[in-house]
Amino acid sequence: MSAVSTLSTGHIGLNVTELERSLGFYRDTLGFRLLGEGKEEGRRFAFLGQDDALVLTLWQQAEGAYAPAAAGLHHLAFTAGSVEEVRAFEERLRAAGVDFAYDGIVAHGEGAASGGIFFHDPDGTRLEISVPAGAEDAPAPSGAAPTCGFF
Repeated sequence: MSAVSTLSTGHIGLNVTELERSLGFYRDTLGFRLLGEGKEEGRRFAFLGQDDALVLTLWQQAEGAYAPAAAGLHHLAFTAGSVEEVRAFEERLRAAGVDFAYDGIVAHGEGAASGGIFFHDPDGTRLEISVPAGAEDAPAPSGAAPTCGFF
């Protein structure tokens, strides 16, 4: 088999405990569009995207909250178009009572231009909305270590 160099992230699938609660969060708070849904008892799921592109699938099959110390997903990161957009998401998320790891926008590390906000979804899954530049003056809570790695 030859090496493949065209791989990119397709979509992310998350197990959730309550589909309606998570659907409300990702659709209404983060702005993803519902592309499709399975409502059969024991097989509930939702496809979420931007435009017509699938970004995230929610599967109602978790029996408990996200476990940060377990193997698997560390965090899910979204990229915004500007620092102002990150700030707007922060306002929406705070108004919705979302749990944040840090106060405001933070840099990805000391001296980094990239940074963003770090927070949790209704099941405790760690999330990030960041930008590649514009956070030069923001604090770096983990010093030189990656902020996104230790929240």
